[in-house]
Amino acid sequence: MPFYTDSLFILLIGIIIVVGGILALKLHPFLALLLGAFVVAFMTPGSAIEQYALMNGATPEAARKMAHNNIGEMIAVAFGATCEKLGILVAMAAIIGKCLLESGGAEKIIRFMLKITGVKNSPIAFLISSFFIGIPVFFDAVIFLMMPLAKAMAIRINKNYLLFVLVILAGAVMANSLVPPAPGPLYLAGALHIPLGLMIVSGILLGILTVTAGYFFARWTNNRMVVPVRDSLDARIADIKANAAKDDSQLPPLWLAVLPIIIPILFICANTFVNTMTTPDTRGLTAARGSILVQTIHFLGDKNIALIAGGISAMVLLAFGKKKGSAGESISKFIHSALMSGGVIILIIAAGGAFGAMLKQTGISTRIADMTEGYQMALIPLAFLIAAIIRTAQGSATVALITVSGVLAGMVEAGGLQYNPLYLGLAIGCGSKIMPWMNDSGFWVVTKMSNLTEKEALKTFTPMSIVMGCTGLVLILMAAQFIPLV
Repeated sequence: MPFYTDSLFILLIGIIIVVGGILALKLHPFLALLLGAFVVAFMTPGSAIEQYALMNGATPEAARKMAHNNIGEMIAVAFGATCEKLGILVAMAAIIGKCLLESGGAEKIIRFMLKITGVKNSPIAFLISSFFIGIPVFFDAVIFLMMPLAKAMAIRINKNYLLFVLVILAGAVMANSLVPPAPGPLYLAGALHIPLGLMIVSGILLGILTVTAGYFFARWTNNRMVVPVRDSLDARIADIKANAAKDDSQLPPLWLAVLPIIIPILFICANTFVNTMTTPDTRGLTAARGSILVQTIHFLGDKNIALIAGGISAMVLLAFGKKKGSAGESISKFIHSALMSGGVIILIIAAGGAFGAMLKQTGISTRIADMTEGYQMALIPLAFLIAAIIRTAQGSATVALITVSGVLAGMVEAGGLQYNPLYLGLAIGCGSKIMPWMNDSGFWVVTKMSNLTEKEALKTFTPMSIVMGCTGLVLILMAAQFIPLV
């Protein structure tokens, strides 16, 4: 096989194009990501694409057809698939954030939080909130909902914006990788035959410890690097400062201010609970799926519907905040600017999704798994390492989780482990958080919603993820040694 068709070589070229294009050539991320996706797709042989399709359940005929698709069509399909997952979420999140800031709702929430925690402990409040919200709610939804509060808080106290951003990310990242019913940990529990209750309790305990490491890293980084709250279409600094100067009587009531955040969380959590209680393995409860109540919960709990409901409540909040003067015109103007900002974010995230999808088609996950298949010693660090390499290579934590669990499931079923397979699952979850960068659509959600530059995110968010993942590995090795649970 020629070296230039090897998935590792193609990965290297893709990294050079995207990272070099953005950081060295100052290309717009949208263009750099599309260029990277095009080059990776061009270099990938049809046989690799066909094999990838077959491994993902395509029929032989469909796999052959996919291998001969036009490169532009492949990129467009992957681009559209990412838009399908995130387009409405980003647009509605932009509306929610804009309305929270313009109405004074974010300022009201911040004042309430400061009364409860004080300025000194406010980062801990953000950390705890993002972790527990991140258990039932998707990572990106947590970022969409909480980032406007981070901007308002930083303007309110005139410091620590980077700290607030990082603690929000720390909580959301680790909850998403360790605690069911988040999709990744839920899949791991099934694949490795880990009792769900044990996975939840252990994931929360390990998550609290790892986010504590993330918190200290965030404080250390914040003391050495100043990142200002930057002007953007959806969060103008002058508007945030104007709200901070208002009297309490000029701000909306707290119950109305929290609705755009609470409504999506409640709807999604209710749907997650119902789905957990009505799985086919749950005796006597599957019939409940037919009830009107459950159908309603499923409808409202869809993440797109939930965020739309949050967006509607945000517009009600904005109308209340702008009731003096011509409210209709004001609302239209603010929604227009929010959607302009959201549209750019959607384009960049979708391009990142296309780049990651083209890397997956090279078979990079299988290539890495095959390279490590013969190594059965030290399974916990091995599971962590494989997950970290696959996540770094192709950008998807979920793909890393599925791939590594597939490699190790046979070993778990064969028995002989001197510790509970729970520790393997947790190690895979921690490894899948290593090295978020430009091939991950979540990386672009973070940068565009926080207004961090790509370089700032690589210097702060990426190493913090590595610190939390490695902390988790050390704790897992210690627990497996002293508390094997067998």
